Amino acid sequence: MTADHRSGAAGPAGGTTTVGRPGAGTNGAGRQGAGAGTGRQGAGAGQQGAGAGRSGAGLRSDAARNRQALIQAARTVFHDRGLDAPLDDIARHAGTGNATLYRHFPTRCALVTAVFADALVDVVAVCDRAFTNPDPWDGFADYVRFLCQLQADDRGMADLLTTSIVGAPDLEKVRRRAVDGLGRLVDRAQQAGSLRPDFRQEDIGVFLMANAGLIHRTADKAPTAWKRMATYFLDGLHLDGPVTDLPPSPGPKAVRAAMAARGAHFGCC
Repeated sequence: MTADHRSGAAGPAGGTTTVGRPGAGTNGAGRQGAGAGTGRQGAGAGQQGAGAGRSGAGLRSDAARNRQALIQAARTVFHDRGLDAPLDDIARHAGTGNATLYRHFPTRCALVTAVFADALVDVVAVCDRAFTNPDPWDGFADYVRFLCQLQADDRGMADLLTTSIVGAPDLEKVRRRAVDGLGRLVDRAQQAGSLRPDFRQEDIGVFLMANAGLIHRTADKAPTAWKRMATYFLDGLHLDGPVTDLPPSPGPKAVRAAMAARGAHFGCC
């Protein structure tokens, strides 16, 4: 998805903070029930003990419903507003309190992982299919268009594709698979003589950053403007005529630093 010479991005501000709440662990729900001011500590303690022993797939039904409601709400809010959407708004959209959100997702990165892990697996699958295209250029170009379309369809994905999420190692692992897959597409198209030999993988990261900005700024008034720009971009990479000398690449280190800054912006550094 983006670069580092196989480097990195896909890599998800002012006002955004890390939402980790140390100590708000799996017993939070039990403590909340026991401390709700009812004074029925005997029955409450029994319920707390039964509930605290069940986690993950064994969550109490109400806790499981809250978790799913939060994931669905986050999916909707991130889709509309991007990864730096206020977590308070997600809790409100889910119909839960902030404490419930923090209990299930102690950090923003944990919530981003829950929302986007499957979507990133799908990105890897599309990349793998692109590699089976018998035409190396078409496989590469179709995959780039797919990434651009993802950005246009979902502001959360637009952020995620240009952001390093080092605070979410499971998500980063999948992202690395996508990065490596893009590298194979680039190598194959260059070896076939259809992609400019001076193209670098980090150039995709820079382009997706530009595309995300274009989409954000034209979504209301010119929602298909990105398609025109993507066509210009790809035509400039296709070896169909004389090649213009390029200015030097910013290099993978600089691109990684820009993506890390985006991660810090979202509280995921």
